[in-house]
Amino acid sequence: MSDLQYPSDLRYTSDHEWVRVGEDGVVRIGITSFAQDALGDVVYVSLPEVGDTVTPGDSCGEVESTKSVSDVYAPLEGEVTATNPALDGSPELINSDPYGEGWMFELRLADPSSVEGLMDADAYTATLP
Repeated sequence: MSDLQYPSDLRYTSDHEWVRVGEDGVVRIGITSFAQDALGDVVYVSLPEVGDTVTPGDSCGEVESTKSVSDVYAPLEGEVTATNPALDGSPELINSDPYGEGWMFELRLADPSSVEGLMDADAYTATLP
């Protein structure tokens, strides 16, 4: 697997989500290239509301594709501080740029050190079929 497909500066979950650590305990979250490929063409995205508090493992949104509907799970505990407005009109950004313009939402972490419990790129790619 190439570094481009699974950037080494991100953390990953077993639910095929990535987490990019930002400043002041805020992280940006999206789905991995494996997940978007498995889903197929994304046609609609439902995201949590700004101000929502999420707990790890909670369903906090959905990604609808031409093949199926999949839940988006909160990878960490925190408060939603932003969602990606570009996905409203262009949900296909999740397919074309999953680690860039296709990001989904941002969280202010309840415990910034909790991100250390997520997988690095090598551990994540080792879980893939």
